[in-house]
Amino acid sequence: MAKRVAVIDIGSNSVRMVIYEKTSRFAFHLLYEEKSKVRIAEHAYSNGGELQELPMQRTFDALRDFVQIAQSFQTRKTLCVATSALRDAPNKQEFLKHVREKLKLNIKVISGEKEAYFGAIACANLLPKQKNALSIDIGGGSTELAFIDADNVSQTTSLKLGTVRLKELYFDTNDIDGAIKYIDKQLQNIPNEKIETLIGIGGTFRAISNAVLLQSDYPLNKLHAFEYKRKVFEKFIDKVLKSDEKKLKNLYIEQNRFDVIKPGTLILQRLLKKLAIENIITSGVGVREGVYLHDLLRHSKDKFPHNYNTSVKYILDAHVQDKAFSNQLTQLSKQLFDLTSPYFEIHPQYRINLALAAKLYPAGRSIHFYSQNKHTYYLIQTALEYGFTHKDIMLIATLTRYAKNKLPSNSHLKKYAALLPKQHTTKQLSFLLSLSIILLSHRPRNIDFTMQFENGTLYINSQRNLYLAKDALNKLHCEHEDFKVVFN
Repeated sequence: MAKRVAVIDIGSNSVRMVIYEKTSRFAFHLLYEEKSKVRIAEHAYSNGGELQELPMQRTFDALRDFVQIAQSFQTRKTLCVATSALRDAPNKQEFLKHVREKLKLNIKVISGEKEAYFGAIACANLLPKQKNALSIDIGGGSTELAFIDADNVSQTTSLKLGTVRLKELYFDTNDIDGAIKYIDKQLQNIPNEKIETLIGIGGTFRAISNAVLLQSDYPLNKLHAFEYKRKVFEKFIDKVLKSDEKKLKNLYIEQNRFDVIKPGTLILQRLLKKLAIENIITSGVGVREGVYLHDLLRHSKDKFPHNYNTSVKYILDAHVQDKAFSNQLTQLSKQLFDLTSPYFEIHPQYRINLALAAKLYPAGRSIHFYSQNKHTYYLIQTALEYGFTHKDIMLIATLTRYAKNKLPSNSHLKKYAALLPKQHTTKQLSFLLSLSIILLSHRPRNIDFTMQFENGTLYINSQRNLYLAKDALNKLHCEHEDFKVVFN
């Protein structure tokens, strides 16, 4: 597969382009993103689905610039898909031919079921694993749904429900009762399955979740994988549907969504009345990422290898230069956890968080040696993007921020209390990472000491003096006062 790939998604409301760059076989990162609210479906639904001249011209102009941008990044492949608006348009061939001849860009019009599948595999691969989940992608012309269980996708469905479609057919004439009847009839096509989690894709869902996040005291400004409860979701939806433009602004809804937010919100309200969903998860990925992953993972059934995480691998590829030290630190931290976690009363689930903090700890050094911890902390908060909960991200980031220096500050622990384990657990994990770093102060080619733990004492057995480790250990604080380290 080409190292740099552009993906263009022509939706009813917006046309978007992303450019991804591979750093190794399955590792990638976002290099560039652009979007334009061309509304190619504007006035189409009130005209039998026919695309109108002005929206088609806006879309063509945006695509022309997108092609130029892709060329500037020297992309080797451009994948361009179109969804509901072109799928339904009787005159779509006219537009497709014009773009193909003038821009040398081949647009693939995908079915609704394929659109649902692309969005769902993006969620299955790039969100924390979910059981009994339903993905929903509310677009301008259609709504796509799929069932997700871990990394398995099934029962993809496409409904003729969309924000622009509902706006033109019902909301522009204030026929809300008609819209409700139409939505409920379309939702009859969804199988009655037991669903625990609703995964939201697309602009409408992100706008709602972003507003919920901004109104809360949530400590992490990150929308992808943002989780909250059904009651919060329902309460906010009711506010949106009852608000005028001034109140929408106060609810943190962006002005360019004022005319389509209510149709999309009404779809969600009617869906909640049908399904007993308890948890809400926001997806920052969707069709574009699904198209890219379908190409990237085409020889592995659209799934990453077992226990593989593309964000971890990207950070290692791009920022960890000393892989040997990273691997040693990971190995040692896991050994220390296995020896001492029962004594410190740390739950086994945190072993993987400690190991990942150890593996990624050196990353910030690639930016600036003297502020390594600060940069690693920021990299993990932002670039550890896919496959982790916000709780995982904040714990791993916190451990690297305070590694080798001191235990996490009380102010930090208080600020992120909603996302971190109990203070005791976080501080003991931080101590174990710092201890691992200190024990490797002499940077051996291979770990040249063994460890034993008995009755609160860690015995380090080595033929070396390990002077640097002993000296650094004198400055390291452990909250468990009875814990001791003895060098033999």
